Amino acid sequence: MGVQLSGLIKAKKIVIDNLSGRKVAFDGHNILYQFLAIIRGRRGEPLKDKEGKITSHLSGLIYRNSNLMEAGVLIAYVFDGKPPDLKTGVVERRRIVRHEAQAKYKKALREGKPEEAKIYAQQAVTATAKIVKDAKRLLNLMGAPWVQAPAEGEAQSAHMAIKGDVYAVASQDFDSLLFGAPVLVRNLSITGRRKLPRKNLYIKIEPEIIELQTFLRDLNITREQLIDIGLLVGTDYNPKGIKGIGPKTAIKLVKKHGTIESVLPQIKNAEFPFSIEEIKELFLKPKVTDNYRLEWKPPDIDGIVEFLCEEHNFSRSRVNTAIKKIEAGYKKGKGRTTLERWFN
Repeated sequence: MGVQLSGLIKAKKIVIDNLSGRKVAFDGHNILYQFLAIIRGRRGEPLKDKEGKITSHLSGLIYRNSNLMEAGVLIAYVFDGKPPDLKTGVVERRRIVRHEAQAKYKKALREGKPEEAKIYAQQAVTATAKIVKDAKRLLNLMGAPWVQAPAEGEAQSAHMAIKGDVYAVASQDFDSLLFGAPVLVRNLSITGRRKLPRKNLYIKIEPEIIELQTFLRDLNITREQLIDIGLLVGTDYNPKGIKGIGPKTAIKLVKKHGTIESVLPQIKNAEFPFSIEEIKELFLKPKVTDNYRLEWKPPDIDGIVEFLCEEHNFSRSRVNTAIKKIEAGYKKGKGRTTLERWFN
């Protein structure tokens, strides 16, 4: 879900070429959920191979990322580790929601309601250990590095961006800003047209960029105050936030009173059954690691073909086209003195 800050954010539209030569850390689980939810059939069914194994995520990884790599974007993936204890309740609630959505999906199919079925199918998505394992294998074959976070993937991605090891974090959620990521890129893996649910209407999805310092300056707040705003509207650690408080009200209150601790006494019947200090600590001092290496390599052509075409029945011609794009992106660095200079 992530913290809901869309009412405050003013993002700048970009084109993929703006990120050419830039290292971008993708929130792995966030992106996989996108692929699993969006890349589906008319009735909401995921893509599968002949043996019935789900391949929607592999399709997204090879075809959508090959376009980014062809443009010279240096992609790296960061995968979630063990979630903090405070997130246990959220994880369990999400599991229940997915289970209920799966039941509604099957019911809609039986009743011949494909549009409704597709909506519930997207809500029932889960990234299993097998799905994540296959994703990591394909990234290795594509020559794209991945990092295993000890806890939250967005926290690890933000840490890497703060260190300067990557330029930006790519995610649909805004949480990485609370973790201190200097630059957030949204819509990078879902660029194109998207159909609105239950409507015969499509909207254009374009990449957009948010710079943390510009955002804080425009709102005249500190990062700590941004975290307080997040706590008021709800984060993954306190999903409900404070009843009746949206982003615009939250920022007014925080700017007027300074901190969430000063805001809460001003709100009638405000309930906050969590440790404010503990949640802030998760954003300001998250569990991260420096034990990683970002190294981009040429694609393993034979390996990709064997994995996707022979094991999972992908179209050989489409896969070959994607491989050529990945190769072209890799070779863009050959114009410099060494490949290492291009990657650094």
